[in-house]
Amino acid sequence: MTEFIQQLFNGLSLGSIYALIALGYTMIYGILRFINFAHGDVFMIGAFSGYYLAIVFGFSSASGGMSIALALLIMVCAMVICAALGFTIEKLAYKPLRSSPKLTILITAIGVSLFLEYSGQLVFGPDPKSFPTLIENTSLLNISGAIIGSNPTVVLVTSVVLMIILRFIVRNTKMGTAMRAVSFNPTAASLMGININRVISFTFIVGSALAAAAGILYGLNYPSIDPLMGILPGLKAFVAAVLGGIGNIFGAAVGGMIIGLLETFVTGYISPTYRDAIAFGILILILMFKPTGIFGKKEIEKV
Repeated sequence: MTEFIQQLFNGLSLGSIYALIALGYTMIYGILRFINFAHGDVFMIGAFSGYYLAIVFGFSSASGGMSIALALLIMVCAMVICAALGFTIEKLAYKPLRSSPKLTILITAIGVSLFLEYSGQLVFGPDPKSFPTLIENTSLLNISGAIIGSNPTVVLVTSVVLMIILRFIVRNTKMGTAMRAVSFNPTAASLMGININRVISFTFIVGSALAAAAGILYGLNYPSIDPLMGILPGLKAFVAAVLGGIGNIFGAAVGGMIIGLLETFVTGYISPTYRDAIAFGILILILMFKPTGIFGKKEIEKV
C-alpha cells in the first residue's frame, strides 16, 4: 500500500504536466483542425526560459517564502515569453497557410519543430543543463509510510489551478465563448462578427503559456533540461489529447492524468524499459477501438 500511494501521487504529478501540454494540442486542433507538432518544443523553450530567468534573478540565493514568490515570478515571465513565441509562430508560419491543404500545414509544423530544436542546440548548447532548485524539495506528508514531497505537490496543485483558470476562461468569458463558437462553426462565427484571427492568436497564446508552465514544473521534478527534451513529452501529451478526445479540453486533462499514472505504474511495477512504450501502445489501441477518444464525439462530414 505504501508503494502504491507513492506511485499514485508521482503518477498524478507527472500526468498533470502531460495534461498542461495536451491542452495546447487540443485547443489548437479544436480551432484549426490540425496538430501543432511544434508545441512540444515550446515546452522546451519554457524550461530554458525558466533556467535563464532563475540565473538573472539570482535564484540560488533565495530561500523560504521568497523562493516561492520568485518561482511564481519566473513561471509567469516564462509563460509570457512562450506566449509571445506562440503568437509569432502562428502569425509567421501558420496564418499564411490557413487556406492550404492540411498536409501542407502539418509539414510546416514539423519544420517549425525542427527549427526550434536545432536553434535551441545552437543557442543553448547541446549539453544537458541542471535546472535550478527553485523550491527546496522537503517532505510534506507521510501517508502510511509514503513520503509526499513538496515539489510534486507544487506541480500538481499549480497544474490543477491553471486548468481551473483555463476552464473559467473558456466557459465564462467572451473570448472563451468566441473560441467555442469558432470551434463549432468558423464560418457562422465570422458572420456573427467574431474576429477569427484574434481568436486563433489567443488560442496559440494560451496554449503556449500553458506549455511554458509545464516546462517549469517539469524542471522542478526532473532537473535536467536539453534542447531535445520536448520530443517525448510532446508526443506523450499528443497521445493524451487523442486518448481524451482531441479537441475536448476536459478530455485532454483526463488523458494526461491517465498517461502519467500508467507510465508511473508500469515503471514501478513492471520495468522502466516499457516506460515510453506504454503511451504509444495506448495510441495504437485507442485508434483501433475508439478513434474519437474517451470524451470525443463522432463528426459527420458532408461530401
